[in-house]
Amino acid sequence: MKLFLKDSNNNDFINLSNSIFNRSFNIKLIHQVLLSYISISKKGTKSQKSRAEVSGSGKKPWKQKGTGRARVGSIRSPIWRSGGVTFASRCKNNFKKINKKMYKGAIKSIFSELIRKKKLIVFKEFNIKYPKTKLLVKKLEFINFNKILIILNNLNKNIFLSARNMKRVFTIEYRFINPVVLLSYDVVVTNLNTLKEIEKSLNEI
Repeated sequence: MKLFLKDSNNNDFINLSNSIFNRSFNIKLIHQVLLSYISISKKGTKSQKSRAEVSGSGKKPWKQKGTGRARVGSIRSPIWRSGGVTFASRCKNNFKKINKKMYKGAIKSIFSELIRKKKLIVFKEFNIKYPKTKLLVKKLEFINFNKILIILNNLNKNIFLSARNMKRVFTIEYRFINPVVLLSYDVVVTNLNTLKEIEKSLNEI
């Protein structure tokens, strides 16, 4: 498939792989991948120790009979002070595992949908001379979307510093893209070299 470059005067285009950038929008697959990705960030905050985990000797405090006291097997018993908890709670593991093929399939599906909806804008080169927010605003003024994601091969310092002052513009290296960040923005802006690197990485299984 062909995708025309934005800043080209001669209507240059890039040939993209149909198997990567021309897929159907698989909402079930994307949903699974999103749940898995989000589950990684969830961490439990509650944990208690059972009698096997608390510190203390395993020796019987006193003999079974003849002392007049209640029989005790261990000082780590739950009924003793500083003993273990009977039904100790554990941090819940919310991790949902998915394989690499599913993850990359979801990324391909998202990029394909971005192209279909004309929300993927590719420049031949995307840079500015100085770290000035005004320069970046001028370069993106034709985009009629609120939230813009800029994906670059190597994070350009000028673009990064300029975008830092813009509330609804976010910059990221292509190595760190994920389904959540791709779906969180209205439009994705990148350049030719970065798109080739993305295509290359998605082609590897």
